[in-house]
Amino acid sequence: MVLNFVWLGLFLVAGIFGALRFFTGADPLVFPAMAQATFDSAKTAFEISIGLVGTLTLWLGLMKVGEDAGAIGLVARALSPLLSRVFPGLPAEHPASGSMVLNFAANLLGLDNAATPAGLKAMKELETLNPNPGTATNHQIMFMALHAASLTLFPVSIMAIRAAAGARNPADIFLPILIASLCSALGAFLSIALVQKIKLRDPVLLAWLGGALLLVCGLVAGVASLPHAQVEAFSSVTGTFLLMAAILWFLTLAAIRKINAWESFTTGAKEGFQTAVQIIPFMVGILVAVGVFRASGAMAYLVQGLWALVSWTGLPQEGVGAIPTMILKPLSGGGARGLTIDCMKAYGVDSFAGRLSSVLQGSTDTTLYVLALYSGAVGLRNTRYALPCMLLADLCGFAGAIAMAILFFT
Repeated sequence: MVLNFVWLGLFLVAGIFGALRFFTGADPLVFPAMAQATFDSAKTAFEISIGLVGTLTLWLGLMKVGEDAGAIGLVARALSPLLSRVFPGLPAEHPASGSMVLNFAANLLGLDNAATPAGLKAMKELETLNPNPGTATNHQIMFMALHAASLTLFPVSIMAIRAAAGARNPADIFLPILIASLCSALGAFLSIALVQKIKLRDPVLLAWLGGALLLVCGLVAGVASLPHAQVEAFSSVTGTFLLMAAILWFLTLAAIRKINAWESFTTGAKEGFQTAVQIIPFMVGILVAVGVFRASGAMAYLVQGLWALVSWTGLPQEGVGAIPTMILKPLSGGGARGLTIDCMKAYGVDSFAGRLSSVLQGSTDTTLYVLALYSGAVGLRNTRYALPCMLLADLCGFAGAIAMAILFFT
């Protein structure tokens, strides 16, 4: 529904702007330009979608190896002591615990296909403890918010889009996305913890929170101490090193546990190919709408208006082209992806705007979609304070994304 509203809205606003420019004589050729944009954008969308095939096939194949080799299980066991503090009162050994841990672990490793089924199962298990069916419990709200924050270690889809668009090093956004999504996750937890009055002085909880904050501060301090010319290289080298380490970890686990890694890889690779093909209609539809919106002149007015609002923040002016991605991200993941690709095309995939848009895209999940999907799955009509806390987490993630983009790419 949201994507339908966005899609129609882009065309309608583009039509209004185009008509105004044509009838006022500001641009007599605006309609031919809009028509040409439909063909150019459709071609770009198809080319990028085809470019995604190889990268998604490779990475979903490798992630399937990691999943079958037990990587998710290892992460799940590491997270289980933390979850007992984050969800106080949840009965020990309750089925929801395992499903939530699997969901978080899958998100962390970039296994979107595994994350959603586990998340839906977790919501249904939590609903069995709900004394007021139709009204979200504290545990359900915390789970939805943390899932929407989407702490991500391997932003596979974003790296795939950057690779398809011709980025010099698709992994150079690795560290900025990790830190930005960590800011989003911390914002989600702390805001809800305050509402739910969760005891934050627990030693285990303090250790995890302190470790997360130390990681962020340490990375930022380390990067800030580097000469400007070395910052981008540090992110690229660190990102590619961790990616290769993950591949070797998955393959080593598979060898130790005698998993048929080749069979797992080909199974996951088939899913990657199918995923890339399935998104072609969605990519074409949203990119054509954005292309027409840009050709009508409406995007230029939008960017100018946004710059007037954010110029005081210290954001470089060339980055304002990425702000539409930030605005649309909580509403529509597909729409935000389309704006990210359009930003890369308009400003350059390795431009500051192109990179900032990628980091914004990876800093959080689509809040309204997550809330609608998970609450709808168990028939929740009253989500209480879930939405404001989730939007606050989005703001934390976006602030982190902008700060990291400025630190790493300017």
